[in-house]
Amino acid sequence: MNGFAREEREALADTLVRVGPDAPTLCTGWSAADLAAHLVIRDSRPLAAAGIVLKPLSPITRRAQNSVKQHTPYLDLVERVRKGPPPWSVFRLGAMDAAVNTVEYFVHHEDLRRAVGDPPRELDLVNSDELWNRLRRQARLAFRSVPVGVTLVRAENGEGPRQTVVAKAATPLMVTVTGPAGELVLFASGRKEAAHVQLTGDDAAVSRLRSAKLGI
Repeated sequence: MNGFAREEREALADTLVRVGPDAPTLCTGWSAADLAAHLVIRDSRPLAAAGIVLKPLSPITRRAQNSVKQHTPYLDLVERVRKGPPPWSVFRLGAMDAAVNTVEYFVHHEDLRRAVGDPPRELDLVNSDELWNRLRRQARLAFRSVPVGVTLVRAENGEGPRQTVVAKAATPLMVTVTGPAGELVLFASGRKEAAHVQLTGDDAAVSRLRSAKLGI
């Protein structure tokens, strides 16, 4: 494993240690310990983790997550997060790790950081490019349930050339969401209140976007 996904995994583990098991997160009802248990299940127990994407199986995933949390000391949980998937997992392969974990670990790291009051980070441009490229490919999926048109505009700290992608085509109501790539990823992942972005458009359209369900 290497690259941005690996960096975020390490950084998230460090933040988990810093804030402690009872720290809040942006994931409703989850503490830092719950988040760590979620990541451990996701990495190492694919059958138990199936409920993350298959809602009928979510009770199985929830029970497995609670069991891991209750029976594993917190610092051991964090170290399992840091080590990542077991050696037999395809998620240890560099390309697969990047594909499935780059956005996952960035978003969950920010779930923890923002909930404890940490400010947005200024990401390395290479890492920001990676987030933007993944967002471009997933934008239509993330905004599929939105009842208005949405254009995402990447503006890194207000500087440099601006890149755009139409996440949802619709007329006449259209909202433009502007911000750095990382903040746009957070917004698209449903962390709308925590994301530092600017929404431009008709007031009614902006309101409908703010109340819509989003998710990558």
